[in-house]
Amino acid sequence: MAEAATARQFDAETAEKLAAWTPLLPLPCQLTVDLAIPKYRVADVLVLQPHSILVTHWRVGADVPLRVNGELVAWGEFEVVENHLMVRLTELA
Repeated sequence: MAEAATARQFDAETAEKLAAWTPLLPLPCQLTVDLAIPKYRVADVLVLQPHSILVTHWRVGADVPLRVNGELVAWGEFEVVENHLMVRLTELA
């Protein structure tokens, strides 16, 4: 996790590109990780409760799409680190 907290070093070109985004940086957005569960039914949704477990055939390490406000921005893979389920970015869209 220290890797995520480490300050990044950017070259001049990258820093210039990021500067153009400065007015938009504080805007909120919604990041979603799409995990398709085939054959899931409305009846399955209606019985969901806190701590329910959804059984999938998705493999740890399989790429899943990451979307910001509904737009595909990247692909990632699930990892388990200690007691946390995380998504590691593998490819930008």
